[in-house]
Amino acid sequence: MRGKNFGELSAFMAVAEHRSFTRAAKQLGISPSTLSQTIRTLEERLGVRLLNRTTRSVLPTAAGDTLLARLRPVIDEYEAAVESLNEFRDKPAGLLRLTVAPPVAQFVLPLVLAKFLQRYPDIRLEIAADGANVDIVSQQFDAGIRLSNRVDRDMIAVPITHKWRLAVVGAPSYFSRRGEPQTPEDLLGHDCIRVRLPNGAMMPWRFQRDGKALELAVSGSIIVNIDALVASSVVNGIGLAQGARAQFDQEISSGRLVSVLDQWQPAMPPFALYYPSRRQMPAALRALVDFLRKAQSGRTSR
Repeated sequence: MRGKNFGELSAFMAVAEHRSFTRAAKQLGISPSTLSQTIRTLEERLGVRLLNRTTRSVLPTAAGDTLLARLRPVIDEYEAAVESLNEFRDKPAGLLRLTVAPPVAQFVLPLVLAKFLQRYPDIRLEIAADGANVDIVSQQFDAGIRLSNRVDRDMIAVPITHKWRLAVVGAPSYFSRRGEPQTPEDLLGHDCIRVRLPNGAMMPWRFQRDGKALELAVSGSIIVNIDALVASSVVNGIGLAQGARAQFDQEISSGRLVSVLDQWQPAMPPFALYYPSRRQMPAALRALVDFLRKAQSGRTSR
């Protein structure tokens, strides 16, 4: 496979799998106009249209689907062949692309990544924090980290944390004005900071009572979609917030925030690193999985 042909076919696969010139161009590190010209050149050389383009979508034609189906196994074999060279290296190397739930990106990975990269200096990491369930195959990620109960069944999942608890917190200035809730239902009379999920739904507030799950549709004066705004809003006394206990531990210890309703906070499923079962596991990913497992074991033993 000649270099130019390989580049054109790789460009076609990126567009076909992303269903977007913009996202594919970002992944390939080129401009959308350059990518568009590359696809036109490929179509002219092959004499068939591979992609149907509209103002709203990009979809493979029948010919494009056929080519994509034939190319995917070839590219998998190519990647496996290149990966096999890692057996001759002293240490794993290469780029790992990860899609990670924001709480993990903020509170779990920073604790271990410095040591991981020191141990494996030839591995490079690209981490995309995203609250949505990303299709790691079509988006060409090597692996993802999500709540274990949100991982698709056709993926191999490796737990990397234990169960963790939520917390409801507020600033002392807020409680001096509004008082502290004594039961979850009391929150219906409080100003609660709500979070909108990537799918457009509002994140419910979760509790447990007598071993049974309870969800509340709280209300408030502010809706956000990133954790940083939740943290700053609750510290400034705008309202109450619910999130991972680890997200607020430092502020609770310093007295900037107060945790309430602790006895009603549920234990959430562990986070898991997951990856496709149909592909050979890259040595760099294997190193990361083993490292995270040992890091979790170390936290358990202390």
